[in-house]
Amino acid sequence: MHIETDIDLTGHNTFALPSVAKRLVRIRNAADACRVHSDSDLAGLPRAILGGGSNVILPCTLSDLVLKVEISGKRLLIERADARIIEVGAGETWHDVVAWTMAMGWPGLENLALIPGTAGAAPIQNIGAYGVEFKERFDSLDAVELETGRTVQMARDDCGFSYRNSVFKGELANRYLVTRIRLRLPKAWRPVIDYPDLQRRARMMGHDNIDAQQIFDWVCAIRRAKLPDPAELGNAGSFFKNPVVDEATHRAMAQSEPEVVSFIQPDGTFKLSAGWMIEACGWKGRQLGRVGVYEQQALVLVNRGGATMEEVLSLAAAIGDSVRERFGISLEMEPTPL
Repeated sequence: MHIETDIDLTGHNTFALPSVAKRLVRIRNAADACRVHSDSDLAGLPRAILGGGSNVILPCTLSDLVLKVEISGKRLLIERADARIIEVGAGETWHDVVAWTMAMGWPGLENLALIPGTAGAAPIQNIGAYGVEFKERFDSLDAVELETGRTVQMARDDCGFSYRNSVFKGELANRYLVTRIRLRLPKAWRPVIDYPDLQRRARMMGHDNIDAQQIFDWVCAIRRAKLPDPAELGNAGSFFKNPVVDEATHRAMAQSEPEVVSFIQPDGTFKLSAGWMIEACGWKGRQLGRVGVYEQQALVLVNRGGATMEEVLSLAAAIGDSVRERFGISLEMEPTPL
């Protein structure tokens, strides 16, 4: 196994933070992941797993062994009467997977279009957008336990999915490397258009005429209008999770802040708009040093050029302090510092 040294990761994280990996190994198949355990040159080294770099905040120097996931491949695995099961390599770009299913005429992922990152990162984050979460389309995954080199298969219950979270961000962080994922695309398709922007477009079209390709196109257009392209302006997408609170907390907040933006959840809790709270605190469009809050979406922090991990975290902390002081709500970051 080839160990690369002093690898520039600036182009391998969507925040475009300058970072150098002291040691890096490219994982191009499951066997590579298994060999991380058995290779004497790698034994005992702390490890950091890197996919598309869309949900991480990198330091200037990464002394951990970086495992760069580059496993490719996508195929129809099983055709059933009720669903198609597709299998995808963990290194595939997520949006390319969604676009491929659209081209094949297999609906189900259209609401998750244009989310940056790789397929292997999707279950780790339990990505979601416009009314659909990854776990709703998930079937199973293959992973390698890095400590033992053992290959395991995990079903939905094994992954501990919750809002923008999974066991891979908690107790199993950096212990398992995802090599392949399998998705279940139901043949009994129905459009998911609960999101207000999608509803507006659907009303213009007429609900009876909507197909998956239209929703895919709408989602891409909405995301491009609201979110900066990482190729042009470094960012990690939505930087904070939308806090979920109980009914009593929501009622008290609505009394003191009548314009609060919130969404009731199936279990009776309320999801608060973190973007609305950040904007209400006056952060939209503001800048601290080389990082700032995007002018068109307060939930997005951007790198104005040459920013470091420390600058990003300082801005995030200042925003969190403002929101906590005004609303009594603690914000949680979506990207993970490595």
